[in-house]
Amino acid sequence: MTRTTINQVPGFSVRVMRWLLTILGSLFTVLAVLGAFLPVLPTTPFLLFAGACFSRSSPRFHDKLKRMPIFGEYLHQWERDHSIPIAAKRKAITLIMITFAYSMWAVDSIGMRITLAVIGVGLIIMLSRMPTTEDSA
Repeated sequence: MTRTTINQVPGFSVRVMRWLLTILGSLFTVLAVLGAFLPVLPTTPFLLFAGACFSRSSPRFHDKLKRMPIFGEYLHQWERDHSIPIAAKRKAITLIMITFAYSMWAVDSIGMRITLAVIGVGLIIMLSRMPTTEDSA
């Protein structure tokens, strides 16, 4: 299977596609950083989306993302073997369980509790299905 490059997308100039992918990569990077602090936003998918956008639009931003102190190691590992460290997966699942349990306890609405439960379970399933390695990043 061949990878579609920005030169092969019909109807868009290379410049427009690079600009669009750079904006999307920047947005995904911001969401990944927010996701590191907010339990409702998943960090890993946004980080991987940002890396994919930057790898096709801006080698400079892609290198900057890979040099970020925390996220860079995970992005390197994902690009190398399409996996995340088992320790990172365990920490993420534990954090999701704690923060969502607290959030469900703190709200009064049964509808909000159900919504939080569905989102939390969805995040845990998504993380559980991602390939892992024993190595640290």
